[in-house]
Amino acid sequence: MNKNSFLIALFVTAFVTMSSKAQEIVKDSTKTSNIIHYEKGKEYILGGITVTGLQKFSEQTVRIYTGLVNGQPVRLPGDKLTSAIKKLYESKQFSEVDVYLSKLDGDTVYLQFDVTELPQLSNITISGVSKSKVKDLIKETELKRGVMVTDNLIVTTRNYIKKKYTDKGYLKTKVTVDTKKDTSDVNTVSMSVFIDRGKRIKIKEINFVGNKALSSSALRGAMKNTKRKFLGRFWKSSKYILEDYKKDLESILEKYSEKGYRDARILSDKVTWNDDNTINLEIALEEGRQYRFAEILFVGNKTYTDEQLHALLRIDKGDVYNGKVLKERISGDGTPTSQDIQTLYHNNGFLFSQVNAVETKVKNDSITVEVRIREDEQATIKKVTVTGNDKTNDHVIYRELRVKPGDLFSRQNIIRSIREIGQLGFFDTNVTPDVKPNYQDKTADIDFSVVEKGGSQIELQGGYGGGSFIGTLGLSFNNFSIRNIFNKDAYKPLPMGDGQSLSLRLQASRTYSTYSFSFTEPWLGGKTPQSLSFSVYKSDQYRFDFRTNTVNRDESLSIIGAQIGLGKRLRWPDDYFSLSQSISFQRIELQNYGYRVGSSNAVLSQGDLNNLAYSVALSRNSAGPSLIFPTYGSEFTLRAKATLPYSLLNGKDYRRPSDLLSGSPEEQVYYADKYKWLEYYKISAKGKWYTELAKKLVLMSNFEIGYLGKYNNQLGLTPVERYFVGGDGIAQGQLDGRETIGLRGYENNRISSIDGGSIYNKFQLELRYSITDKPSASIYTLGFLEAGNSYDNFSNFNPFRLKRSAGVGVRIFMPAFGLLGIDFAHGFDPLPGFENSIDPTKSGWQTHFIIGRQF
Repeated sequence: MNKNSFLIALFVTAFVTMSSKAQEIVKDSTKTSNIIHYEKGKEYILGGITVTGLQKFSEQTVRIYTGLVNGQPVRLPGDKLTSAIKKLYESKQFSEVDVYLSKLDGDTVYLQFDVTELPQLSNITISGVSKSKVKDLIKETELKRGVMVTDNLIVTTRNYIKKKYTDKGYLKTKVTVDTKKDTSDVNTVSMSVFIDRGKRIKIKEINFVGNKALSSSALRGAMKNTKRKFLGRFWKSSKYILEDYKKDLESILEKYSEKGYRDARILSDKVTWNDDNTINLEIALEEGRQYRFAEILFVGNKTYTDEQLHALLRIDKGDVYNGKVLKERISGDGTPTSQDIQTLYHNNGFLFSQVNAVETKVKNDSITVEVRIREDEQATIKKVTVTGNDKTNDHVIYRELRVKPGDLFSRQNIIRSIREIGQLGFFDTNVTPDVKPNYQDKTADIDFSVVEKGGSQIELQGGYGGGSFIGTLGLSFNNFSIRNIFNKDAYKPLPMGDGQSLSLRLQASRTYSTYSFSFTEPWLGGKTPQSLSFSVYKSDQYRFDFRTNTVNRDESLSIIGAQIGLGKRLRWPDDYFSLSQSISFQRIELQNYGYRVGSSNAVLSQGDLNNLAYSVALSRNSAGPSLIFPTYGSEFTLRAKATLPYSLLNGKDYRRPSDLLSGSPEEQVYYADKYKWLEYYKISAKGKWYTELAKKLVLMSNFEIGYLGKYNNQLGLTPVERYFVGGDGIAQGQLDGRETIGLRGYENNRISSIDGGSIYNKFQLELRYSITDKPSASIYTLGFLEAGNSYDNFSNFNPFRLKRSAGVGVRIFMPAFGLLGIDFAHGFDPLPGFENSIDPTKSGWQTHFIIGRQF
């Protein structure tokens, strides 16, 4: 609460009082007729101080407040005495301070301070609101026990509480503040506050007078915070808040300005009350005439031609005058992707350039605009520094920066550097670059201030499922330092800081066990953005008999595999592109545990399958700046994975013999040889777009399609590498190359056939709102529409026969645990196999828990 006015008034009173008492003949402290004569302006020695009027404070305390010390020289009148009075008032303990000359002994003076102590607050009661609100109000108004009670405190408390409730729409709020002397203690008072909120006042109508060019509905739409009351409104309340209303009046004029009515003004506005305790707002307008752009002239441009600047300005003669658009295309709209003239200059070294639009001529309804440009000299970057990285080594950050000492200054390179730092995942997304220009030598220093967050994640959990206990241990180190692995001094608690990724995951139960290890070096050799990745894994799965609750280890599926890959950031078509390649090998061992193969629904349950494949992916990722909550840019990936066409090279006849009996050992030998070396090719495309609709509100659009093909009709499709669509999209511990595609509102994998599909497509719109993006936790809510399907072959492929769903959810990202979330989704269509039933039942509501991945 602001008590400055109260203190200033008291100080002025004190100064006047002190001046009058010091410059006249002063009475002694006994207030008799004895008069003490002193020499005005003479310097005396302070012999002592006495204090009267005290109730709770000691004389020693007051002496300390004054700052005066026995034996020091003081002038009567003088600054030291005035300063002593000021200090007593500034202590906020006294309501009145008077000073008397009590004794004069030669050159020694003795002073008496007569003070009136402010009463202290001993107790406060607030009535008229709930107990929880009482606690909040006491905290907000700082009405703590022991605080000094002043008239200013009472007034500001009353005004604060009243404003708090009028801002919530309780326009008739009444607040009464009473104080009463507390006899249980010395110089204390108790305070009672009564609050009568009354009823919340709603806005019934917003009426406009004088508007012809713009409709009343368009003007009401321009008012972002002040809305009418009507049935069904829930997204924006219709309460009246004066400050917001004043801003909305300005928004009305901005709306007119955007339509060329730059002379529009509000003649009057008033509030009227209705009998049903609602209010009407009546706004009278004068629109004026509509203006258009005449000529737009460029002055001072040397580097860029008028034609180049006109192409960027995108305003032609005769267009409706729009001051907002003109300003944005001259100096930017505040977004990282702004295309304007000032940004053009800043992106090409002209840090000290100035671009201003000036209206030079107004004739009738036409306005001539002159764009005045002062280019100045190009600036270079002198020094680049990074602060705040306590764990991450400097070189990990510097290699990602797009600004280097000696380079021309470039705004877009600074923005790109912010994105690259954010994409590392080691720092809070609010990376703040501090640009320090030096006009004298035409240089600039840039300091990137970062806030480090955890670079490691731990997954440690246990649960019961499938008739057994499931234990999981996962360790993920996203900022690892492999070069310091044998350096014991680097373990704090682990060697970190070089930007490498290392993960280890173990999961086991009665029915299966999975072990995996992976490592990625993002800058192989440390000089170019070329990554090396390596992973190995092993999985064993056993048949579980639900009837007997037993595990048969004689029926097992074992997979062991490894993958090595290289990735490289490209420079063409631009450096958002990257190319990655990998070679993977899997050995799948079947022991009475198999896959359905062929068109006869035969089962391959014995044998060893080998999957040697090459993968290549071309991707472009310009989304940023955050990995968790991108607000702009896009992500595209074209991916292909293929094996050698063994069947076309070895000349074997893979047709099923006519005398082969189903279920016979010979059939198992036939299929084991047929699929000893798996062959296939896969092609997929994925794309995501991020569009910021408003601050913290982002629309994510997504499209996906995938196809699994075959080389030889005699072999048919491979039994692995299939697409499984539906549910949360999280892989269920299967390592046979299958891809799980989320489609919320349906059960996991339920959209695909039991063996998986060979084609899928998916469309998605997701509206996201960020609640917080702090380093400790990033939280956002979402609403989504999804549609997709899975198909067994081209004969039943129809990209428009989709399973649709909609829902809402929330995501929480904590550095130590990764991404967590929950979705509530409604599937609008029946499950596969039930579409043509007499009474097809739609999938309905489904709940999905998200752990460790993002849609």
